[in-house]
Amino acid sequence: MEASILDLRKNMKKVMSAIERNERVVLTRRHRKMAVILPARESREKKARVSDLPAFGMWAECEDRKDVAAYVRELRKPRSFR
Repeated sequence: MEASILDLRKNMKKVMSAIERNERVVLTRRHRKMAVILPARESREKKARVSDLPAFGMWAECEDRKDVAAYVRELRKPRSFR
C-alpha cells in the first residue's frame, strides 16, 4: 500500500488495516517515498536460545576460569602501581 502523509493523518484506520494484513505501507510526501512501515513479526519469529548463540561456552575449556565468581573477584581487586 502507498499512502501520503495526509492519508496517514486522515485515514489511519485504513493504514492500520493494511499493516494488520501484513502489507508494507510506503509513506510518501509530494509523490516522493519518505518511509516504509513494516508489520512487526516478533511474535511469529522463533526466539533464539542463549545456548544456540556462537559465544555460548567459549570459555568452557579454560582451566584457570573454572570458578567464575573467584575469577571475577580477582579481576575486581584494586591494583597498586608502586
